[in-house]
Amino acid sequence: MDIKFYKPTTKDISSMQALVQGEVDRGVILLRTEDEMATTIRSYTCVSIDGELAGFTALHIHSPKLAEVRSLIVSDKFRGHKLGQKLVEACKKEAKALDLEEILSLTYAKGFFESVGFKEINKEDLPEHKIWADCIRCKHFPICDEVALIYKL
Repeated sequence: MDIKFYKPTTKDISSMQALVQGEVDRGVILLRTEDEMATTIRSYTCVSIDGELAGFTALHIHSPKLAEVRSLIVSDKFRGHKLGQKLVEACKKEAKALDLEEILSLTYAKGFFESVGFKEINKEDLPEHKIWADCIRCKHFPICDEVALIYKL
């Protein structure tokens, strides 16, 4: 099994959108348009197995101190290989290299994020620009049942 982590190009966007579509439809992950993904393509990290896209995530920077793990997805076909954990570790490494202090996750997968070192915080502690920039687009807004977690670098 050949596992590769890589930074995607804009040519990868359509396969990334196809991979995440089921979670977008369920309201678990926010829709990112093709244009949005193109303008933030440098924030993504992908993983492939034997040349097939197996998952991806993005590290979105909110401020000089805070970033967020976004759109973390691993294909059902490739679950059980700790790819989600490795993608989050790639985000941590990138955040450290950028001298950030904290990484945020707003998620339904509380147990997973706790298993990789994140700690739950009150959603009220989230930066306002995070709430209004993204959450207002969610199909569950304003009744949010996601959990906010933070990882201190």
